[in-house]
Parts: sequence; C-alpha cells; structure tokens
Amino acid sequence: MGTQVPADDYKNNTDAERAKAKAIDEWLPITSSRNAKWWYAAFHNVTAMVGAGVLSLPYAMSELGWGPGICILVLSWIITLYTLWQMVEMHEMVPGKRFDRYHELGQHAFGEKLGLWIVVPQQLIVEVGVNVVYMVTGGKSLKKFHDTVCPDCKSIKLTFFIMIFASAHFILSHLPNFNSISGVSLAAAVMSLSYSTIAWGASVDKGVQQDVDYGYKATTTAGTVFNFFSALGDVAFAYAGHNVVLEIQATIPSTPEKPSKGPMWKGVIVAYIVVALCYFPVALVGYYVFGNAVEDNILLSLEKPAWLIAMANMFVVIHVIGSYQIYAMPVFDMIETVLVKKLNFKPSRFLRFVTRNIYVAITMFIGITFPFFGGLLSFFGGFAFAPTTYFLPCIMWLAIFKPKRYGLSWWTNWICIILGVLLMIIAPIGGLRQIIIQAKTYKFYS
Repeated sequence: MGTQVPADDYKNNTDAERAKAKAIDEWLPITSSRNAKWWYAAFHNVTAMVGAGVLSLPYAMSELGWGPGICILVLSWIITLYTLWQMVEMHEMVPGKRFDRYHELGQHAFGEKLGLWIVVPQQLIVEVGVNVVYMVTGGKSLKKFHDTVCPDCKSIKLTFFIMIFASAHFILSHLPNFNSISGVSLAAAVMSLSYSTIAWGASVDKGVQQDVDYGYKATTTAGTVFNFFSALGDVAFAYAGHNVVLEIQATIPSTPEKPSKGPMWKGVIVAYIVVALCYFPVALVGYYVFGNAVEDNILLSLEKPAWLIAMANMFVVIHVIGSYQIYAMPVFDMIETVLVKKLNFKPSRFLRFVTRNIYVAITMFIGITFPFFGGLLSFFGGFAFAPTTYFLPCIMWLAIFKPKRYGLSWWTNWICIILGVLLMIIAPIGGLRQIIIQAKTYKFYS
C-alpha cells in the first residue's frame, strides 16, 4: 500500500509552490511591476511603432506610386488600429486571469502546445529581427551624424559605429522591467516625433527637386513588381507595435471595477494619433519632393542644412536605443522564463547579466554582418510582422469569441486575414530579391 501524504504537508507544499511561482513572477520583467499609467502605454506604443520604418516610407511610396501608396498607408493604419483594439480587449477576457504575453493568448486560442508553436517563433523573429535592424539603423545614423558634422575627417567603418551603438545596450539591457525603461521610452517617443517633423519639414524647405520623376524606378516589369512587393514589406514593418502590446498592458494595474483595457486603449489612441502625425507627412512630402530618387532612408537624401540633418540623425539614434529596449524586453522575459521555470536556474542578477549581454552581442554581430537596411525591413516586415500584426489577432478573435457567421465582425476579420496572408506571401519575395541584389556588391565587415 502507498503512503498517504498528510493534508497539512500537501497544503504546505502547494503554499510553498505558490510562493515560489509568485516570487518568480515578481522577478520576471513583464510581470514584476504593475503600476504603469495610461501615458506609459502611450509612449511605449509610440516608441514600439514609430521606428526606423517611418524613414523608409517615402522610398516605399516611390515603389508603390501615388494611388496604391496612399491606399496602402491608410488601410494599414485602419487595419492595425482594429487588430490592436482586439488585442487590448482580449488581454482580460477570462475573468480573474490576464494574458500578459502574446503566446499566453495564443495558447488560450489554439491550445497549450499549438499556441506556443504558432506564436513564439513569429514573435521571436519579429523582436530579434527588429533588434538587428535597429543595430544597423543606429550605426548608420551615428555614421551619418559623424560624416555630416565632420565631412573632412577620416572615414570610419560602419562596423565600428554599430559597436558604439551596441555599447549603450550592454548597459541599458540590465534595467529589470518595462516600467524601469519608461524614461528611455519617453525620450525615444519625443525623438520619433522630432526627427519625423525634421524629415518632412526639411523636405518642404528643400522644395520639389528639378526633373522630379514620380514614375517607377525599375526599367523592367519584373523589377517594378518585385519592388512593389518589397515596399509592402516596408509598410508592414512600420506598423509593428502589436508584438509587445500585451506585455505593455501587463504593466498597468487592473481590478474588476477598473480593468486595464480602459487606460491601455486611451494610450493606444494617443499613440496612433502620433503615428499618423509622423507617418503621413513624412511619406507624402518626402515622395513629393524627391520622387523616385529618394533614398531608402529619407535623411540620407537630405544634406542641408547640415546642423539640422546631424541633429535629426542623433534623434534617430536616441529613438532606436529606446525602441531596441522595448522589443528586447519580451525576449529577455522568454529567455529568463525558460531558464528559471524549465531549467531551474536561480533568479539572480548574475543570470540576467550573462543572458542579456549574450543577446545584445548576438544582435550586434548579426547587424554588423548583414547591414542591408532596406532589404531587411521588407523581408522581416512581410515574413513575420504581417502575421502578428495584420491577421493573427483576427484568427484568435474568431477562435475565442466565435462571432455570428457572415456578420460584420466575421467579415471584417476575414478580410483582414486574407489581406494579411497575401502580404505575408508576397512582401518577403521582394525583400529577399533586394537583399540578393545588394549582397552582390557587399564586402563583409567593410
């Protein structure tokens, strides 16, 4: 006969397990602090969304053309605001439970194992991909700042500027959670509005260029089509805040009387107004002034006034420092969760120090090795951002809420899913072609 565990011992064991689980949750970056205000959500969302992507929008417009370009920009703004609203609503749809992480919502919608396999790989591709692209963007903007301020100085390799940019993250990555990076995030949000205004303001000041051409740059039909696909990826990359929205909402306090979705939605609305103020003027004015001769980073097309362009590039550097941290935090949370909960490592500062430094070093190395800025944007934009931003929230909504078939909600979600799937299929094709073309003339570690 087996020995029966006394009731008191069983209770003590469960109490001890609960206390241990609570201690781990209070240590992990996403769940450790829940005292954020709605304006934290606003500038975290601005920092997450208005990133390097805004600077490539005039270039995307040059490959899309006036009509399709404006339609796709406006449609993306509407669709992504709708899917973001869905995610905010789904954060606490089970009474007494919060889906603090994107994959937890996926597990609720698709099942324990399938949910992980659907969400985690895509979310990691997005977050690690963004961090790599921001390493490149930060390095390029620092180089542009150096070259603008000191045009007669000796040329320095992009590699070294990426290393300088990464050095900030070897320090900032040790801030424990979302609320601790709120100051960095606020500075980044202000910078994004500032450099976007400089980008379109300086373009207006420069005036429409002589011999401006609004036709497609590619001389062949195939080139035009592939460039169009690539531009769709650039636009998708510009609307990428969904990958961290549940994690941001997890930092807001919540009670049955005052659920977190109220302040979170207020923050999202403010963020999306800022997004519109940044995206539309930059995209439309940049394309209007330079036509199809615009660079894949609008600031590279603007040479004068030198002091203003230098300042704008430094604003970009400060912004992508904050953005890198916003996207890195959920990755840190995943790594630390696996190490502490699955592999039973002890939660400690040393563990955090080692894992986070290794992660920053890896993203720095990949950024130095493959700094194809435009191609990276469109490839990652289509391959991973389209699912997590445009249609995965809609699939979850249909799976969980089961709206009336052929009703307004049903049709809206299916239209978003079809458009998102098309974007996911065709955008990476254009991005991959661009990377291949750029790679032909590229020298490693130049």
